[in-house]
Amino acid sequence: MDTIIHALPLMIEGAGVSLFITVVGILLGGIIGLITGLARLSNRKVFRMIGTAYVDFLRGTPLFVQIMLIYFGLPRVFKLLHEQYVIYGGTPFMSDFSLNIWVAAIMSISLNSGAYIAEIFRSGVQSIEKGQMEAARSLGMTHTQAMRYVILPQAFKRVIPPMGNEFIALLKETSLLSVIGFEELSRKTQLEVARTYATFELWLTAAFIYLIMTFTFSRLVDRLERRLKTDD
Repeated sequence: MDTIIHALPLMIEGAGVSLFITVVGILLGGIIGLITGLARLSNRKVFRMIGTAYVDFLRGTPLFVQIMLIYFGLPRVFKLLHEQYVIYGGTPFMSDFSLNIWVAAIMSISLNSGAYIAEIFRSGVQSIEKGQMEAARSLGMTHTQAMRYVILPQAFKRVIPPMGNEFIALLKETSLLSVIGFEELSRKTQLEVARTYATFELWLTAAFIYLIMTFTFSRLVDRLERRLKTDD
């Protein structure tokens, strides 16, 4: 028990980091997802292809691999590009390049979340009856105006519950950031286990902290969903 009491403040600090990175990931992922979702619905083939390629790649590969690609792969790409730049007569402007661990964590989580949120937005827009777009166009609105003033406000209301579920899923997936040494809840627990060897006690405590967070948000999402149904 003393081991848990001693480790608890550090683990709660790690839980705060997990929560913060999830909120940032959902906000940035929401922006990426909205743009990508609209690209997937665009009449222009090139936009649809780019949006589809992005969603397929991010949803078809594990988050673990994406984290490794961004944290270890991107610096390698920049280094190779820099070497080519110098070979063709450019002036060297960096001796080494590494990605800040916070930047890598936010990029990984946001890009991954953006792919899932894109599908949520796409489904939300497609769930609006086609007659509403036709009615808006018949009133003289352009396609963009109809999307902005008629379709998207209704779609946003419908995507809130699945966005809540995406938040809960992302909160759990932040544990994968421990593979690059990012000190969220799982990494903090790993460090405490390595120091005390209290494997079962500390990982069980971490499990309960995750459970408390996900259970709380799950109940909030349920309540919000009921509220939205009542408003309908």
